[in-house]
Amino acid sequence: MIRVLMPLPVLLPLLGAAVALLVGGRHPRVQRTLSILVLGTVLAVSIALLLLADADGAESLSIGGWPVPLGIVLVVDRLSALMLVVASTVALGVLVFAVGQGAADGDEETPISIFHPTFLVLIAGVANAFLAGDLFNLYVGFEILLTASYVLLTLGGSAPRIRAGITYIVVSLLSSLLFLAAIALVYAATGTVNMAQLAGRLSELPEGTQLLLQSMLLIAFSIKAAVFPLSAWLPDSYPTAPAPVTAVFAGLLTKVGVYAIIRTQTLLFPGGALDTVLMVAALATMLIGILGAVAQTDIRRILSFTLVSHIGYMVFGIALSSAAGLAGAVFYVVHHIAIQTTLFLVAGLIERQGGSTGVDRLGGLAKASPFLAVLFFVPAMNIAGIPPLSGFIGKLGLLEAGIADGGWLPIVVVAAGAVTSLLTLVAISRVWSRAFWRPPAQSPAADTDEAAARDAGPELVAAPLEELASDDGSGSTATRVRRRAAWRRHTAVATASTPAMDGLGDGAESARPLRPLPQVMIGSTTVMVAVTVALTALAGPLYAIAGRAAVDLLDRGPYVNAVIDEEDAP
Repeated sequence: MIRVLMPLPVLLPLLGAAVALLVGGRHPRVQRTLSILVLGTVLAVSIALLLLADADGAESLSIGGWPVPLGIVLVVDRLSALMLVVASTVALGVLVFAVGQGAADGDEETPISIFHPTFLVLIAGVANAFLAGDLFNLYVGFEILLTASYVLLTLGGSAPRIRAGITYIVVSLLSSLLFLAAIALVYAATGTVNMAQLAGRLSELPEGTQLLLQSMLLIAFSIKAAVFPLSAWLPDSYPTAPAPVTAVFAGLLTKVGVYAIIRTQTLLFPGGALDTVLMVAALATMLIGILGAVAQTDIRRILSFTLVSHIGYMVFGIALSSAAGLAGAVFYVVHHIAIQTTLFLVAGLIERQGGSTGVDRLGGLAKASPFLAVLFFVPAMNIAGIPPLSGFIGKLGLLEAGIADGGWLPIVVVAAGAVTSLLTLVAISRVWSRAFWRPPAQSPAADTDEAAARDAGPELVAAPLEELASDDGSGSTATRVRRRAAWRRHTAVATASTPAMDGLGDGAESARPLRPLPQVMIGSTTVMVAVTVALTALAGPLYAIAGRAAVDLLDRGPYVNAVIDEEDAP
């Protein structure tokens, strides 16, 4: 049964994308319905694969019946099946959100004839990466999802999106080139790229060769996972895309890189030669990322830097190389995929409601839209690690694993993890206090204007310009005019766009009415928030599955035996 289901998470989205492309713009309703049905089916198949893999262990499928290592091999174990479930869940939620946005906006942000086929191809690439049993098929999965992401990132063709897309493409091509070079060297050294066979053959190579291959793969995957110092591309690339695109990117794409690190470090290089390097990278990723988040004033950029920061928790769990550390890392990956996707969807609703994602241009959203405030508050507290939510459970598991390790460096990273969690709460609380809690009458533009006036000089705050035209004989007229002009230039730049809270204040400038939030967008986001709450309710069973997956990763035997004969296993 499991072998019948195994190729479907890849095959169904590819076939659905082909059909969606054929119907094109002639039958948009058919295209929307088809896409949702395909991802709904993929979710059902993924749940079945998880239940079967958890009950019966790992299983493999050689496509076309070709023997290993000639054919393409798909492998399902607890880790890959769990990743498939959470990936298809968030993909379905994002797709429904995009359908609602397209219906409300006339598909200006997500052109339907392009978006749906490309989105399905993206999900096929993600599924292929999770199921890949050899390095080259993993590379193909990356290239499928990256090619689709290039299109999605530049939807709308605006200058900021094209500029961000170019940066994203250059960085992605660089990591792909390094990955491909590593695959070539691995094949030259071992005669295979099948990961089950590599588990036995790589250990026979000289230590220097092993370290070179491990380093090349780790760097390539770290770029894709946005591990510091290879993460600078992410905060400038993700916030420019449409809300559903940003959400699926933030939730899934970096986690595919994390998955690849977990798989290769445990299966191919179990000796822990680079664990110290990973530990230091985790420490730097946590702190640099969260300091960047605290310094931002745009919600999407805050979330992007927070995304980078929390990748550090996952890398920390991998670097510990223990069952507890890997279990915490796997659980935190599942948690973070759902939370980040949900928060970026909420950010899209905030932008639609308030007209901006800049916290200095927002205010009074809690009063204007209480339900939107709830949708933001729940996942925000979750990512900050407030008990008893899943974010707290995942962080607690990782920190306990670090303390149990006993080394000085893990203890330092544990302390950094606690600081990172507190600073995450600071960044999220600032969004809440300014965008939601601040009274709408407290206009950011007015605040900026008054501040500029005070900077220009107290005597200029109430002085009309006519008063500045007359010279009082003191010789200060020219100075005062220059200061007044500087103040006006300052306020013109600072208040160049209409305040986001227009329509909520009491003044004459409050002319723009609030835009109603489409029910489909609200509904899909509500479901995603419910999913994040469900992670807390089901934390026990999920952590147990993550623990069993961690044991299998360290053992390596279940994976290898599922692909090749037991006598050839390492």
